[in-house]
Amino acid sequence: MQRYPIYEHFYSFQGEGVHMGRAAYFVRLYSCDVHCPWCDSAGTWHKDWRPDSVAMMTAEEVAALVDPAAEFVVITGGEPLLYPLKPLVQAINKPIHVETAGHRKPDCKVDWLTVSPKLYYRKPNPITMEQASEYKFIIDSEEALDKLWQLTAPYYNGAPIWLHPEWSQRSNPDILRLIVAAVKHPPYPAKFRAGWQLHKLYMADNLDPNARREAVPLGGDPWKGMPF
Repeated sequence: MQRYPIYEHFYSFQGEGVHMGRAAYFVRLYSCDVHCPWCDSAGTWHKDWRPDSVAMMTAEEVAALVDPAAEFVVITGGEPLLYPLKPLVQAINKPIHVETAGHRKPDCKVDWLTVSPKLYYRKPNPITMEQASEYKFIIDSEEALDKLWQLTAPYYNGAPIWLHPEWSQRSNPDILRLIVAAVKHPPYPAKFRAGWQLHKLYMADNLDPNARREAVPLGGDPWKGMPF
């Protein structure tokens, strides 16, 4: 029987993308094979932040955690496509949204697929990239937009591309100007939108007692994103 490593689960609202502001239940799976140097969920993989233990749960046990009031369930990570998600999708009686870096192929269809391609160590999976409901680019340098578009362009399906300032760069005027310029005058044939992590402004996730509250300050240090 498939069991899933549950790093955390909590009821909040979706703070990013097309479904921003809608009530959502989050299930964060443990483990990641990308290791971004600015990761804000590094407890799912980083040697300095890994928890002492992680609960292993069946799909039915995970489904029982979900608050009935949630509009949908977001399966995230870490990298959720490290695991077969079909049992979870079948067990949870709500629309399923998945957030992935896009370098692995899902084993089933979901209601919404957010793909955030990364420049670190992994190349996109064509099928996953082509199935994206939306894309999310993390902009941490003036070169990031060009590099991420080069990764995405061969598979781009016309879905919105959200441009998010990497959180430690959120007050960097150069990064913000780059995003504004790309939205106003797209340098590529894409639907760019300015993005943000609204849930962090509200501190919405931490209002649920099940959410982990430990700080994970990778903050863009490239050495902290090295493989472990």
